[in-house]
Amino acid sequence: MKAIILAAGYGNRMRPLTDSKHKTLLEIGGRSIIERIIDGLSDNSIHEIVMVTGYRADELKAYLLDKYPDINFTYVHNSRYRETNNIYSMALAFDTISIDDDIVLIESDLIYDPAVIKRLFTSRFDNIALLDRYRSGMDGTVVTVRDGVITQVIPTHLQGPNFDFSDKYKTLNIYKFSKDFCNNLFKKLLTYYAKVIDDNCYYELILGILIYMQQDKIHAEILNDEKWSEVDDPNDLRVAEFVFNENQRLKILEDTFGGYWSHDVLDFCFIRNMYFPTTSMISEMRNNLLNLLQNYGSRQDILNQKLAYFLLYKRECLNVLNGASQIYPILQNYFSDQKILLPEPTFGEYPRIFPRHDVYLDKVGIDADELMAKVGHADVVVIVNPNNPTGTTINSERIFDLIKIFPQKMFLIDESFIEFTGTRSIITYLEEQSADNVIVIKSLSKSLGLPGIRLGYVYSHNEKFNGYVRSELPIWNLNSMTEFLLEIILKHRKALDQSFVDTMRDREEFSILLSKVPYVQKVYQSGGNFILVSLKANMKNGKAIVKYMLEKHSIYIKDVSNKFENKQTYFRFAVRLPQENEMLVDCLNKIDEKALCC
Repeated sequence: MKAIILAAGYGNRMRPLTDSKHKTLLEIGGRSIIERIIDGLSDNSIHEIVMVTGYRADELKAYLLDKYPDINFTYVHNSRYRETNNIYSMALAFDTISIDDDIVLIESDLIYDPAVIKRLFTSRFDNIALLDRYRSGMDGTVVTVRDGVITQVIPTHLQGPNFDFSDKYKTLNIYKFSKDFCNNLFKKLLTYYAKVIDDNCYYELILGILIYMQQDKIHAEILNDEKWSEVDDPNDLRVAEFVFNENQRLKILEDTFGGYWSHDVLDFCFIRNMYFPTTSMISEMRNNLLNLLQNYGSRQDILNQKLAYFLLYKRECLNVLNGASQIYPILQNYFSDQKILLPEPTFGEYPRIFPRHDVYLDKVGIDADELMAKVGHADVVVIVNPNNPTGTTINSERIFDLIKIFPQKMFLIDESFIEFTGTRSIITYLEEQSADNVIVIKSLSKSLGLPGIRLGYVYSHNEKFNGYVRSELPIWNLNSMTEFLLEIILKHRKALDQSFVDTMRDREEFSILLSKVPYVQKVYQSGGNFILVSLKANMKNGKAIVKYMLEKHSIYIKDVSNKFENKQTYFRFAVRLPQENEMLVDCLNKIDEKALCC
């Protein structure tokens, strides 16, 4: 058996990385793409390889000669690599070599586990395509399968905006063909099409024709959990690094602070409402997407009005934000010379923007006497209600009493999770009785389940502060999609309210499950859509647990131990859907305490 590797392409989508290096020589986890491909073939006793070259052919040849002196390479050069596609490279290979044995066909932009390629050699069928269940983010040719046989090949240009991927499979572009299959109709059609009709298309077209004509059967080998990646652009390279460089996987996630749609990971770090938005909202946004993309959003005062309609608050007190994080540098400048009082621990942005601060301790419960005593020495008091990561909640009425006791102090109140407490917002008190020493911050991504849309607001009766904020915000502060969301959400208020109820129910059920994990010391009562747990004293290696969960189960959890001073291990778990919460607990129960207790 011999292999054909198609490696002629310029790798235009990989620029600028491919301007000075052949695409296959790019490295993932310290190994080049072509090295991973050839090692997989060599491990399965394939030592005869036909390499179709084009762009930077001499560089690739020199690398292979040095790296693999014992492999018998045959080189087929596609001098027209800039103007042709893989059907032409395939036709050249078939015209050049003698096909006297079965063929393994691989495209050179693939990275895979050795177990992937092994599927070809353990199959009992002669003609095989390796497939994977289609997932969001994949592109390229897809197929349908019935009774283990490919029934239809659907190229990208036939996958319209309403194309149904639910029952489709993605081709890995790894095949095994018998010599009879290659030498008969496949070779004839391939050569004719490439030379006469179109040399700038893909060989999958020919496979689709053969299947449609029922001339040949191509059996499907569908992957289970085997790892693979296609590397078409620099973003794919980063995804492949995450998949195949286990030592860097955790660092990649920690460095991104999001963008997790690129990675196959179940995220218990970032916190959002799992029951919102509704499917009808998503459908309405999808139907208006083109119009929204092609238009500017409205100016800031109109945005404020739309938000006021949704919240039923005074417009003059509101400023819409492009995510709550937009307010942090504004607060930093506005209170630059003030004495700041923060809870400890709390959301990391507050100690970052206010590095010189005093603290009142949140020991998963706040000492009212300590808070009262320290307020007198501060200019600005920050209250995160409920607090992150502890989940500690203070009754808004008590906070309002504190505001009235200290009218000369500014109170900065973060209510990003208030809807999950079942209690009133402090704003409802301010709407009834004005107080100009209060600023309320709200991240709507937490309550609406839309962190990717970037929406928050700041509320205050303080005219000076509001004026300062408005002077710092751009005229177009939100994109059109976010603004449209503000409009349509008015129709879904009932569903939104129900989502809070459902989340609170799931939180309590999740808490019970977590309390039964053998090495969990305590599950703390939370007012947010997250839960804080502490581990028994011997479980001190939080980092190792995070790494274990990511590598073994593709679950990303957040170690917040560094926020506490007692040297215990703490985790904060976002509340996800019940089945996902159960999956997390099941995986936590599999941890060997003895292995991870140091």
